Amino acid sequence: MGMDIPRTGEAQKRRNRRNIWIVAGIAGVSLVTFGLSRLEPAAPTVQKETVWIDSVKRGPMTLSVRGPGTLVPEDVRWISTPVNAHIERTPLLPGVTVTPDTVLVEMSDPQLEQNALEAESQLKAAQADYDNLKAQLDSQLLGQQAQVTAVKSQSEQAKLQSEADTKLAKEGLLPDITQKLSSLKSEQLVKQAVIEAKRYEQNNRSAAAQLASQRARVVQMQDLYALRKRQVESLKVRAGIAGVLQELPAQVGQQVTAGTVLARVARPERLKAELHIPEVQAKDVKVGMSAQIDTRNGIINGRVARVAPSSQDGTVIMDVAFDGPLPAGARPNLSVDGTIELDRVDNVLFTGRPSYGNPNTKVELFKVNEDGKTAERVQVELGRMSVSTVEIVKGLQAGDKVILSDTSAQDGYKKIRLN
Repeated sequence: MGMDIPRTGEAQKRRNRRNIWIVAGIAGVSLVTFGLSRLEPAAPTVQKETVWIDSVKRGPMTLSVRGPGTLVPEDVRWISTPVNAHIERTPLLPGVTVTPDTVLVEMSDPQLEQNALEAESQLKAAQADYDNLKAQLDSQLLGQQAQVTAVKSQSEQAKLQSEADTKLAKEGLLPDITQKLSSLKSEQLVKQAVIEAKRYEQNNRSAAAQLASQRARVVQMQDLYALRKRQVESLKVRAGIAGVLQELPAQVGQQVTAGTVLARVARPERLKAELHIPEVQAKDVKVGMSAQIDTRNGIINGRVARVAPSSQDGTVIMDVAFDGPLPAGARPNLSVDGTIELDRVDNVLFTGRPSYGNPNTKVELFKVNEDGKTAERVQVELGRMSVSTVEIVKGLQAGDKVILSDTSAQDGYKKIRLN
């Protein structure tokens, strides 16, 4: 009977082979895991009709800005009260047509009416004082003028008598003493006539000064009475211009102070567009630039007439005056959209304005491949931006097609499929 020889190395070999398979399995699993980790996520599918695709073009591009606005009257009159008063009556309602003399608000103030009566009384008293003074001075001047005339007449008579006495004295028919007395009397009367004439001129100037002073008081009282009268008349607030009564915030029974706005009247036939342009876009807008206003019933050309010096609530107000007549239905406070043309540039790459991105920044867009079924993410450098177009500085070529709608749902994917 033969003896079995033990195989001492077989068990060790089996263990070694098992270990090798284990290591190989682990390595295989690791390789598969690593390979899967290197794979990109599956490209999502997007319905082609749900995205906005535009082509990149080369040519002229218009730079413009857009903003909402309203039609407002060019000629607007805000009517305020110049006095403190109590509102008694508002005979009209907003929307009616008015003339310059139409009474919009009736007010009352007893003190103003009393002041007007007192001013009228003071004026009449001043006028009476002036008339009385003028009568007195005229009488005095007439008496003085009569005195001048009388002395002058006596002087002329004395002169004639002196000449006659001198002739008689030469012929020896009259004593010398009589001739000398006659000549002396003539000289005295001539001097007295000159003095009386000067006195009359002086009194005349004095009378004129007194009358001027009193006349100035009369004029002062006239101005005061006119002021008081205007204040009383202002209690009936009138439109001042022909147009349409747009606002009437005054309430019957209300006590108002001077400067309180009572009404607004406008001429509706002359309108302008008041646009609100975002302040980040308004910096390039200047007076005189061309503009187009969409009234929903036609587009009207115009020009920027005014740019507000400061922004308000993130926008800058700009007035656009129209070049032609407005379409039917245009009326104050009508909502409009306005586009202002800033500049025109030639021979640039441009495409439609994407739903995101700012001028002179870099964005990522999906460029549609030639097969039209897939799109890949590319980095694009944007340049100048307009209302509906944007300049392409780098990243795209003429003829490329890109998706411009919002693709934030596809963030993290380098490629998408288009169905």
